[in-house]
Amino acid sequence: MDVRLDGRVAIITGASKGLGYAMAKEFAASGANVAILARSPDSLEAAVASANEGASGKVAGFSCDVSKAEDIEKTFADVIKTFGKVDILINNAGMSRAMPSDKITDEIWQEDLDLKLFAAIRLSRLCWPGMKERKWGRIINVLNTGAKAPRANGAPTAVSRAAGMALMKVMSAEGAPHGILVNGMLVGQIVSDQVARRHAAEGANVPFDEFVAKVGASIPVGRMGKAEEFAAMACFLCSDHAGFTTGTAINMDGGASPVV
Repeated sequence: MDVRLDGRVAIITGASKGLGYAMAKEFAASGANVAILARSPDSLEAAVASANEGASGKVAGFSCDVSKAEDIEKTFADVIKTFGKVDILINNAGMSRAMPSDKITDEIWQEDLDLKLFAAIRLSRLCWPGMKERKWGRIINVLNTGAKAPRANGAPTAVSRAAGMALMKVMSAEGAPHGILVNGMLVGQIVSDQVARRHAAEGANVPFDEFVAKVGASIPVGRMGKAEEFAAMACFLCSDHAGFTTGTAINMDGGASPVV
């Protein structure tokens, strides 16, 4: 199966590193024009240069703090000016934040919701009219498996991600009659920048490869996932091959989640 996105324009948030960058690289190689959104201009420049290597679509970077409504509105206008439309939106920005519930201040709750929930709401709302007019659109909310199976000390991320899953389900029902398909991808243990930061905090002088292997041993498939595998699934969901798939939250976790 040749999965192509030729002629499509995609916005991917949090895409200068990790899973977001892997998706940008895969989408561009599949023919899409890709707008990479991230806060750091320096990391954006490097990501754009790398993602454009071997790409058949064009990759452009846009410095944007998606937790701020005014940044989103300005950046969306810049993307439209650059590419003319948006067919695909990947709401990927966010970080894993977990602590005891009684330690979460109002400020922490608000920061988490602004970054992981309201960013998706605001960007989807901006992309929706054009998708609806063209009768074609794809939106993916990148969540994590805590959205389905929250654990103790898993907030605020588990809560904001669960809300993102509910948002996905609502939008999927509203978008389906207009050719707009909305799905969720739930991240499990996948090698990424977040895992590198976790290794730095918890690794206790263990080499990174050994740390990854130890974590992966507890996963049913026997290893951690690869960013490229995640990106390939996202690319498929955004292609015409997945034209009958919407309103689904897919666990990308090697079978680790207790919830389907």
